[in-house]
Amino acid sequence: MANLRFQVVEEAFKKKPLEVAAPAERPSEFFAKYVFTRAKMYKYLQRDVYEKMIDVMDNGAPLDRSIADAVAKGMKQWADENGVTHYTHWFQPLTEGTAEKHDAFIEHDGKGGMIEEFSGKLLVQQEPDASSFPSGGIRATFEARGYSAWDPTSPVFIIDDTLCIPTIFISYTGEALDYKAPLKRALRAVGEAATAVAQYFDPKVKKVITNLGWEQEYFLVDESLYSARPDLMLTGRTLMGHDSAKNQQMDDHYFGIIPDRVQAFMKDLEVQALELGIPCKTRHNEVAPNQFELAPIFEETNLAIDHNMLFMSLLKKVARKHGFRALLHEKPFDGINGSGKHNNWSLSTDTGILLHAPGKTPEQNLRFVTFIVETLMGVYRHNGLLKASIMSATNAHRLGANEAPPAIISSFLGKQVSELLDHIEKADKDDLFAVAGKKKMELDIPEIPELLIDNTDRNRTSPFAFTGNRFEFRAVGSEANCASAMIALNAAVAEALVDFKKRVDQRIIEVSENAEFTDGKHSATFHAIIDVLREDIRTCKPIHFDGNGYSDEWVQEATRRGLDVETSCPVIFDRYLDEDTVKMFESLGVMNRKELEARNEVKWETYTKKIQIEARVLGDLTMNHIIPVATHYQTSLAKNVEVMHKIFSPEDYDQFTTRNIKIIREIAERTQTIETMVEELVEARKVANRMNSERSKAIAYHDTVEPKMQEIRYHIDKLELTVADELWTLPKYRELLFIR
Repeated sequence: MANLRFQVVEEAFKKKPLEVAAPAERPSEFFAKYVFTRAKMYKYLQRDVYEKMIDVMDNGAPLDRSIADAVAKGMKQWADENGVTHYTHWFQPLTEGTAEKHDAFIEHDGKGGMIEEFSGKLLVQQEPDASSFPSGGIRATFEARGYSAWDPTSPVFIIDDTLCIPTIFISYTGEALDYKAPLKRALRAVGEAATAVAQYFDPKVKKVITNLGWEQEYFLVDESLYSARPDLMLTGRTLMGHDSAKNQQMDDHYFGIIPDRVQAFMKDLEVQALELGIPCKTRHNEVAPNQFELAPIFEETNLAIDHNMLFMSLLKKVARKHGFRALLHEKPFDGINGSGKHNNWSLSTDTGILLHAPGKTPEQNLRFVTFIVETLMGVYRHNGLLKASIMSATNAHRLGANEAPPAIISSFLGKQVSELLDHIEKADKDDLFAVAGKKKMELDIPEIPELLIDNTDRNRTSPFAFTGNRFEFRAVGSEANCASAMIALNAAVAEALVDFKKRVDQRIIEVSENAEFTDGKHSATFHAIIDVLREDIRTCKPIHFDGNGYSDEWVQEATRRGLDVETSCPVIFDRYLDEDTVKMFESLGVMNRKELEARNEVKWETYTKKIQIEARVLGDLTMNHIIPVATHYQTSLAKNVEVMHKIFSPEDYDQFTTRNIKIIREIAERTQTIETMVEELVEARKVANRMNSERSKAIAYHDTVEPKMQEIRYHIDKLELTVADELWTLPKYRELLFIR
């Protein structure tokens, strides 16, 4: 057993980078090669069909099913030219992954043969088995019918020999069973609300969209080492393992030289991602050893989320090709940084980015301030919901602990924006706006050009930080579907903007009727907006925090401010069923109470199952690996002590055997403790499993099962340091984290 581990490590050391042929074209030439882009639509569709499709995509016009056959015909022609033989509706069920069922382009020809066919009916709609996906009780086992429906705003793409059609997924009774359907409703809601507010400042604004730029962090582990760690294979993280003497404490991995094997992998990954239309921009080493990041250029949110889901699948596939396994678990290794997925979120129109400052006029700066403040209002009112939207059994390991934002939602604005909001709250209306843009910093080095300094610093402890022309939602987990966070955030901002406009319109009437507000310098609308903004700046102050989110003092201060400071993952999910949450989602048409209740059932059940699997794997590894290895080493030490008794005099025997006897005793005590605790762990699971409520069961797993796992791990990690290295069967952290 021991030799097998050493053999695996030795093989990992010897691996060379896989040769990756450079593409013949520049990236701009093969970008979206396997995507049915607008240019391809223009080529393969009739002109009137193309124009109707563009109207659907750009203006939200209803999809005319009468053109579906013509669109399907054009897609089929393009697919045939790329060797495609199958098609699938590609959707995002409540599993955090994607789903697809492949069908061939074949039908009976009525003459004993077959024909290849792809109709508009097949493009627009399919029928997956709804009872086989998480539904939270909406679909029972015997109620199987569900529908996937084409989302024409997200382009069709090709993977291998299959035409992939992005779709929503709903039940036979109409409830959403996926992430995309409520996401699109939330995006529509915030777009309409933001457009109405933006028209205060520019009546020509016709449309507001939200943009998302995700930053995907991940770990790479040599595949042979991964295969020798059952916990990594079955749970995505190491359930045991002592710290490596060297990990990230030297700060030498972050932005360091990318290892050759990883560079070859990244090159291959980026080419394939670009061919699928994913606009890869940035790659680099992250803080922890063997941790890396890729970030694309921002895109419209719905498309960006589809691309992220596609990218995570592609990441795992290409990693295996290069002899790696990609780990997307938020905390695969204890004691070093985990992985997140920063979501850079902004609002934009055809006239520019709404969160961009400075403007050239007070009105432009007023627009900037309006959207900053109303975003903060949404985050403040629903800070508990936003936390629930990013919380999971896996992300709970990462949040806080000096590596990621804490499990308290707050917003960092930076000195200049913070001072601006304070100034608006208190200053005279004639002297309100002086939003600073980038300023110059001159260095006393002649060869170095002057630097342009942003109007905000960065605060890595802030879960929701303003970073110049966007907010960065930093608490989203690495393996999560970004849609969960984006549904909550966009709905919260939409509600705030709707409420803002309602109050401003009422205030405009009041200002217009009151002569004392007519100063000849600013319109009634300007006065009304300022009045409402001042109210909102005061209201949302508790969410604004520019300090150290890791400090104990912040927890106390956040509690005083009335922010949600709950840390229990299953309890945090309750925020989805708060009356304010239900009211918001229902009023915006995003989700109804039944859908929210069902999703919480899924969340609680998923949490329970993840901890349940981890507990079972830990128990198996403990009894089948750890205890036998420790006992074997203990036996060899005991034989050594016995032999020494025959060789040495009583005086020398005591002197020379003290250490071994001490180790024998330690192993006996720790193995006995571990065995007892594994029995207690099993019993705790049994007690929890007998509970009828999914919520109660999840809370029991959080409160009684998971703590026992941590205690068992403590003793196993101590044994790893005690038992002879040649006997330890599982690859250690120093091998998992530094083999490339």
